[in-house]
Amino acid sequence: MSHKDDLAQMAHLMRRAGFGATRGELERRVAVGYEATVEELLNPPKEDSGGPAGTFAMLTRYHPNTLLPGGVPTLGQSSWMYHMINSPNPLVEKVALFWHHVFATGNSKVDNCDQLLEQVEMFREFGMGNYRTMLVELSKNPAMIYWLDNNENHRDAVNENWGRELLELFSMGVSNYTEVDVREASRAFTGWTIAPKVPRLPYGRFPWRFDYREEDHDDTEKTFLGHSGNFNGEDIIDIIVKEPATIRFICRHLYNFFVADEVQVPAWTIEPARDEEALDVMVNTLEESNYDIKTLLRVVFNSDFFKNATYAKIKSPAEVVAGTLRLVEDWNTPRPGIKDIGLQPGYMGQSILDPPSVEGWYTGAEWINSGSLLARINFVADRVADTSLSGVKKIIADMKADGVSTPDELVQASLEHMGFLELSPETKKQLLEHAKGGGNLDWNDEAASGTRIGEVLALVGATTEYQFG
Repeated sequence: MSHKDDLAQMAHLMRRAGFGATRGELERRVAVGYEATVEELLNPPKEDSGGPAGTFAMLTRYHPNTLLPGGVPTLGQSSWMYHMINSPNPLVEKVALFWHHVFATGNSKVDNCDQLLEQVEMFREFGMGNYRTMLVELSKNPAMIYWLDNNENHRDAVNENWGRELLELFSMGVSNYTEVDVREASRAFTGWTIAPKVPRLPYGRFPWRFDYREEDHDDTEKTFLGHSGNFNGEDIIDIIVKEPATIRFICRHLYNFFVADEVQVPAWTIEPARDEEALDVMVNTLEESNYDIKTLLRVVFNSDFFKNATYAKIKSPAEVVAGTLRLVEDWNTPRPGIKDIGLQPGYMGQSILDPPSVEGWYTGAEWINSGSLLARINFVADRVADTSLSGVKKIIADMKADGVSTPDELVQASLEHMGFLELSPETKKQLLEHAKGGGNLDWNDEAASGTRIGEVLALVGATTEYQFG
């Protein structure tokens, strides 16, 4: 592979395992090596797991309401988007976003963004660990308990909402269990609830905490997926994770999120996987590693099926926003108006921390309609054409230093700075025709050249290749 091929491969990795990267970052990572970069992403420094202390301390200092936003989802959304943009450990945030897709929990009901941010922190801490551990932590998470009514699940009045979604959406998928299994799982989780807390007024919100009430737990025998015993919630999870359907289900989710777009989840019982061979590799890896997500991601990112899956996944709105803002180096300080970055994904169809239902978002082509596509394109165009932003200034300076002059050179350099994109022949032809209309760049008029560069970057941002992951 040539050096540019290495850069393009690294750009693909950073789009999927993070939120993209500038050309300078790609050069540094290629110098380290692909496999070494994968290891760095998978094993971030522990002290930096939440991001650079100074950056996020500044966020709390200047926008203290983003730390405990209460019932205002925009502030919580802005807090998380700020982390996606600025975290030096992008895979940590990307994995958290993955689990938010799978374990979708929304402020529309929870009405407590403090607890949703606590759930995101749980995803950061356990997201690349053991899948069984993640399910146990999720079962104890107050936001999830309230979201799926397990605080209303009592020994003498069973509520099946959590038990049903645990099986249907969080582990096994439909058709792999019975209604009896739903009932028995729900009985096992009776007594898993939220501890009483001090009323909100007059001092404000107090945090929710998990509480196990033994006196409210059904301690009689249960029969679940062919197993019988005096099961508690963790026993149910132990049985679930050993089911082949569970391993396949979660691997298919991971493939859909990190590798290539699949059909929507409800069709998985009737539609084969996009790549059954790749899914078999993932299933075997997860099983042999005792459900370790980090081991599975290592195999995925180093695999040929991942490396060859360029432009096979449409970026989610959160990826479009975070990736573009990282590229142009906007919002790397917590200036006034931070609410805006939390709202942007919602304009494109993904209101983070507030999914439409427990099923989460439909992905892939479902991200695109006439309104959301226009919002995506305009968002990218407005940022990459803004020559006042430091990231755009660096792109212009790099092109000047590289002696970029002709329309062909301008288009090629723009594609490289936007992620070493490989356009279809027809799209590239149209882009070149537009660039030729302005002639060569005149670096004696740097402002005019910068405007020209911004225009071409904006057109690149409107291409299918940029909008795909």
